[in-house]
Amino acid sequence: MAFDIRVQGLKKRFGRVTAVDGLDLGVDEGEMMGLIGPDGAGKTTLLRILCGLFHADAGECRVGGLNVTGEIRAIRSIVGYMPQRFSLYPDLTVSENLRFFADLFQVGSRDREDRMVRLLEFSRLGPFMKRRASALSGGMKQKLALSCTLIHTPRILLLDEPTTGVDPLSRREFWTILNELRSEGVTLLITTPYMDEAARCDRVAFIYKGRILLTGKPEEIAGMYQKTLLEVRCQDNVQAARLLDGEPRLDSIHIFGDRIHVGGSLGADSLEKSIRRCLESGGIRLVSIRKIRAGIEDVFVDRLK
Repeated sequence: MAFDIRVQGLKKRFGRVTAVDGLDLGVDEGEMMGLIGPDGAGKTTLLRILCGLFHADAGECRVGGLNVTGEIRAIRSIVGYMPQRFSLYPDLTVSENLRFFADLFQVGSRDREDRMVRLLEFSRLGPFMKRRASALSGGMKQKLALSCTLIHTPRILLLDEPTTGVDPLSRREFWTILNELRSEGVTLLITTPYMDEAARCDRVAFIYKGRILLTGKPEEIAGMYQKTLLEVRCQDNVQAARLLDGEPRLDSIHIFGDRIHVGGSLGADSLEKSIRRCLESGGIRLVSIRKIRAGIEDVFVDRLK
């Protein structure tokens, strides 16, 4: 299968800061690729280079077979880019925002109405077409932003943390829409801070300090964790994590909500004994401890140690 997005040796600096440092990435045609990594890793910079908002300092970048350096106008006709803060016009209604972006992308009058009807149905915004954007909920605003991004029917979508700050129900609805787009053959490159969202992608790439450290299917990445992993629950997770972090026989300590994931090269029994001894010495009451299978985030936390 041909790459719809191909990046090789990409570099981008902002003064003394290196945002992208020799990055290589390929996204197949019709694939949904999740891009994850800590803040400042280079995710947003990469997307902005792909859609022509930033110029790379070095390397090759092709989107839909077109070179970003010399064919940016053609690229913009096939790419939809949704930044973290999409600029909807709050005083315009849902339908007026769609019409505005249809004008912006020079969508002809013959196609415009059909596309608007389809997008309103697709995003479940039909009943709200006369409501001002300022009066929409966070999830509805994101669906309207995606609809505006889709008004010129791009075949490649670049989405920068599209569900950040959106309630869980709206997140699920948004991902239902993304899965429908994937089924229609649209190529998607999505940055997300949520590991459960990354697990829904065909493949996941982990970016750190401007480089891709790891790429693979979600289940393949989870299987790369070769250590013992225990889930610990106790009265004070923050204090417990601080205590455990000082234990040399433990390789990684990471808080997951009301639980702590502790990884190490020891066997499960030996690892558990070390954890119990460490917590008891600090006066922390242990609620439960059990061996678990690693997830995507466990692998990435371990790789950053």
